[in-house]
Amino acid sequence: MVMYIAKKVITLIITYFIAICIVFILPRLIPANPLATRLQQIITYYIYKPELVPIVWRELLNIFQFDKPLHVQFINFLRRAFVGDFGISVDMYPMKVMDVIAMSLPWTLALVVPAALASWFTGNIIGAYAGYKRSGALENIIVGYSFIVSRIPYFWLAMLLLYAFAFSLRIFPVGGIYSSGLKPSFTLDFIVDYLWHYTLPFLSIYLVEVAGWMGSMRMLISGELGTDYILYSESVGVKDSTLFKYAYRNSLLPQVTGLALRLGFATTGVFIVETVFNYPGLGYFLARAIGALDYPLIQGIFLIVIATVFLANFLVDFIYALVDPRIRIGGRG
Repeated sequence: MVMYIAKKVITLIITYFIAICIVFILPRLIPANPLATRLQQIITYYIYKPELVPIVWRELLNIFQFDKPLHVQFINFLRRAFVGDFGISVDMYPMKVMDVIAMSLPWTLALVVPAALASWFTGNIIGAYAGYKRSGALENIIVGYSFIVSRIPYFWLAMLLLYAFAFSLRIFPVGGIYSSGLKPSFTLDFIVDYLWHYTLPFLSIYLVEVAGWMGSMRMLISGELGTDYILYSESVGVKDSTLFKYAYRNSLLPQVTGLALRLGFATTGVFIVETVFNYPGLGYFLARAIGALDYPLIQGIFLIVIATVFLANFLVDFIYALVDPRIRIGGRG
């Protein structure tokens, strides 16, 4: 057990180091200078005396140190990345990158986690029922829905919902998380307004995810019904409800693993959805950072997401071992 965990941790550290290298290099392949863009914004809105421009430029270089040799920048970045310090945001100066992430991550989690969990529960139940009953009409509807909708990207469905229910029917707002004039609070007015803004982004994820869970559970249940223990139980007269519980429980194991992985990867999938709805989560600020060539913020958001995915993968083995007593960590039977 200890050796297994040690090997996993070492593998994660090596993989995370490789990810850090890639995240550091990729933004710098863009043929542009982020500080030049920021300086132009400062000149446009704040500087009225041309003689101040060189002073501001030197101050920006002193703060962000983009004029240092690349290997020096990398060593400094590497030293800070392992302790969660990603520096100061260029676009949102003087805010630290971790402050931007701390401000936006709860909104992303509030969108991703409920959609992922709700789709998992409802998708598994509906898919299991359809696979077990094998009723023609219901099964055909579920097969068609899961086959088509599960292949639709989140952002494409988001744009369809936005056009239909915000622009055309005007039932829901175009974007944002709450109406202007309101302040976040636990009052009924704010909660209702937040849910009104929240509905379309939530459905953009939920409708796609539930289609995938329904289809996979239906196939798992169908396969489980052909196993020897189910066929034997049927032959000796075991009740339908009991057979369904057995088949559902065993079919659920791969879905539990899938849920852990989806929770890790889901943050990346909703990034463009957040941009479509102007929803101030990680994806919204990542799009803003890319537009402003904000190296520190791009690096920080990507590394947080990568760490989340790695953690999800790390936990999958242990979750699977807990729900399936046949599995023994380390390959011991």
